[in-house]
Amino acid sequence: MTDEELIEAATAARDKAYARYSGYYVGAALFDEQGATHVSCNVENAAYPLGSCAETGAIAAMVAAGGTRIRKIAIVGGAGEIAKCTPCGGCRQRIKEFADGDTLIIMRNDDGEWARYTIDELLPESFQLP
Repeated sequence: MTDEELIEAATAARDKAYARYSGYYVGAALFDEQGATHVSCNVENAAYPLGSCAETGAIAAMVAAGGTRIRKIAIVGGAGEIAKCTPCGGCRQRIKEFADGDTLIIMRNDDGEWARYTIDELLPESFQLP
């Protein structure tokens, strides 16, 4: 799967986001070690702690389908136009759980500017159990 295809899948997921409270819509699409793509969007809730991030949903879909490793993940988000949207701290940790140090996190804004980071660049010295 190309980076462009993954961004397109994340954008399609973003279009389905439920962001009634923040107005910040996010979509995520990940490509796993089995060659499968898993997508999700953020889903807010009136009781804020009960909402879920797009990345969390995509990871859950991967695990439910039998995937175990994220090869790369694309994230798009914004209140209107798509802006550079890096994962929140919790999602960085969730991605790390299923990633290798060089797993790519890919973003692109509506101006066509790309950003690519490895998970180790976004979450250096991450928490890991022995």
